[in-house]
Amino acid sequence: MKRIASYLILLAAAVSALSCGSSDRKVLLPNVSGKAGEVLVIMDKDNWEGNLGNAARELLTMDCPGLPNKEPMYSLVNVAPSAFGDLFKIHRNIVYFNIDPQGAEEGIVYRNDVWARPQCLIQVNAATAESATELVRSQGETVIAALEQAERNRVIANTLLYENKTLAPIVSEMVGGKLHFPTGYRLKMKTDSFLWFADDKQYTYQDILVYKYPALPADNFTLENIVAKRNEILKANVPGMFDNTYMTTSDYIVPQVRFLKYGGIDFAETRGLWEVYGDYMGGPFVSHSFFSKDGSEVIVLDAFVYSPRFDKRLYMRQVESILYSFEWD
Repeated sequence: MKRIASYLILLAAAVSALSCGSSDRKVLLPNVSGKAGEVLVIMDKDNWEGNLGNAARELLTMDCPGLPNKEPMYSLVNVAPSAFGDLFKIHRNIVYFNIDPQGAEEGIVYRNDVWARPQCLIQVNAATAESATELVRSQGETVIAALEQAERNRVIANTLLYENKTLAPIVSEMVGGKLHFPTGYRLKMKTDSFLWFADDKQYTYQDILVYKYPALPADNFTLENIVAKRNEILKANVPGMFDNTYMTTSDYIVPQVRFLKYGGIDFAETRGLWEVYGDYMGGPFVSHSFFSKDGSEVIVLDAFVYSPRFDKRLYMRQVESILYSFEWD
């Protein structure tokens, strides 16, 4: 599988940077504060209202990919360094701008669990606001990768704490690897090559599909082939509410594919919108496609959300985190 090497290096560096720390000390730390998807930005007022603040907002509040409506990647709270006391130090995600001509060597430092747990601290060290702005623009991918992984790790940790342990063996039996589901999920449909797990509430559906099919001789992970197989399998297995309706991939926004590696698995991430043919239901989805251990099959983990009344950023992060919990037996 062809990879985007630069992204993998950035993601690996970010994850590695967030994995250090003393386990003994962590036990004594308080739990983090703040809402999921919220970032505390420590920056003085002048810079916040200037070019540096603009660059930080441009990065951290860019549109979430693959959503039907615009939603920012993160919700930001700005705090001046002089006001950064104990109350703020236990926040879940902190991006601290240390602008000091006599300070540490310029660069971005990633740390975890400094004042609370599980905490992500990203410190931007620069002599001037101009050089800090350049760091944000040149290393923005790494910053976002670190924050995204920190958010996923929290969801996965919570899932493992409150796991429905009856579901992982069902996935393992079919594909030879486990997915971890939190309490609330149930098995909705099962065939020899297709599984449907659902956590459906009155106004919000968060569902996971797991399916497999024989690998093609080549080009298994092109957008065209991924979407074609997805549509074929969804048409056969995911009916709509009315006769002759079924789930399919929307072409309202062209899905995007990128190639990643996580947990030792190379996979194609496909992100886009789904819809119900013949009906008006729809929403975002994300899928991970990769080879089985012996390479004879393609395994797909597909997560989708239906939430017409609410923003979808949080719900998508939750289901996407379940995909990242996959591990081979």
